[in-house]
Amino acid sequence: MINMIATAESAAQAKALLEAGIDTLYIGDNRFGLRMPRSISKKEMEEIAGLAHAEHKKVTVAVNGLMHNEHIAQLPDYLTYLQKIGIDAVTVGDPGVIMTLKELELKLPYIYDAQTLVTSASQIRFWLKRGAAGAVAARECTFTELKDMQSKLPKPVEVQVYGPTCIHHSKRKLLTNYYQFAHINEGVGKENGLNIRETKDEGHPYPIYQDENGTHIFSSEDIALISYLPVLLEAGLDTWKLDGVLMKGQDFVNIARLYVEAKQALLAGNFEAQTFADALRKLQPQSRRLGTGFFLKRPDAVQ
Repeated sequence: MINMIATAESAAQAKALLEAGIDTLYIGDNRFGLRMPRSISKKEMEEIAGLAHAEHKKVTVAVNGLMHNEHIAQLPDYLTYLQKIGIDAVTVGDPGVIMTLKELELKLPYIYDAQTLVTSASQIRFWLKRGAAGAVAARECTFTELKDMQSKLPKPVEVQVYGPTCIHHSKRKLLTNYYQFAHINEGVGKENGLNIRETKDEGHPYPIYQDENGTHIFSSEDIALISYLPVLLEAGLDTWKLDGVLMKGQDFVNIARLYVEAKQALLAGNFEAQTFADALRKLQPQSRRLGTGFFLKRPDAVQ
């Protein structure tokens, strides 16, 4: 059964995504989760959970940040609250979070998400044996690797089918440090729309922003695997993620709706790859190219 996951920046957008046909909403608080479209408060999480469950849909909360001692100390109250409001699962990359879940005896399923480290079935199997409900594959995995990985596992492996990928993350405040050095007084958040460019390729900027988790640099293009949904499904890869971290409001909802339509066409047997690829290009912001990332590469060609 296909599970279409989409990030949500607010309760209003969450409602629109549910109406568009999204199966699972992905939200989080920046204290514990990485690269959220917006940090969601506890009160708004409860509202989003209520909206989703009223439609028999699910909510996953990101708890996949790089944890320090102070984060671990705050986790018991946070995780207990997530269970209380009926969150369906959390994504986790730090074993300390998993240990906290077990120590508290919380019945809160976790999905293993250690970012670029999740590259083999053996690693995922290790965590499945310790209670994981699934895993998020590294965005650098090729289709060959993803297909092989899923064939060896009894639980779903999540694949990103739309959105930007983070190509560099540092806990250091790189933008703040640069601004101080250059005597610049500007904002460093996502809302500032900052980019960096290579001198030899000025036409393809790399979005960059800084938050409490450090500095994040993104790819110059958005992953767009809408044409390859049939081969993903045939390979047993049926958990698909749409990431709207760099896109706001209705624009992201429109793209999510198109992916839902593609899913429905695929299940109905009348999917036409070119039709959906053309429709996506019309919805895509002109400032962002579409591409396939590492998906079509040979594993030995990934550098």
